[in-house]
Amino acid sequence: MLILFNKPHNVVCQFSKHDTSQTLKDYISLPNVYAAGRLDTDSEGLLILTDDGSLQHRLSHPQHKEVKTYWVQVEGDVTNEDLLPLTKGVDLGDFLTQPAQVRCIAEPANLWMRNPPIRERKAIPTSWLEIKISEGKNRQVRRMTAKIGFPTLRLIRYAIGNYTLDNLPLGEWKKV
Repeated sequence: MLILFNKPHNVVCQFSKHDTSQTLKDYISLPNVYAAGRLDTDSEGLLILTDDGSLQHRLSHPQHKEVKTYWVQVEGDVTNEDLLPLTKGVDLGDFLTQPAQVRCIAEPANLWMRNPPIRERKAIPTSWLEIKISEGKNRQVRRMTAKIGFPTLRLIRYAIGNYTLDNLPLGEWKKV
């Protein structure tokens, strides 16, 4: 069984109770399914769950190089030149990232409101990026954008391989 879930902001990617946040159990009542990878509590978007251990491993393990696509709202007015370091790989101190595919995009259509909303500063514009990576280490996309001078304000995982958020409302899940 394969489940696609559009994870809201401030939901912890676990089924056990959490002291301050909602968990997957608040949204998905199916027994014996487990997340194939994780999303930080403050990130939103596509999470895949399955009851198949080998599929879970294939989707989440870096050796399989499953491409993940993120929509990222950053602080600042980004140019294509600003993004060049990400396409070559950036040194984050504890590791050097693999080259990313990255481009500036318009704000995604039909985007849901985030609760709580991001912090906005009237004097500082924001930009949207599409970033594709196949690693997915802890807080990697946030660290990459910060490294080039554009802190992440909002992070939405749009796709994992060919699976996308298309036609999947926030907080909803579906079997595929």
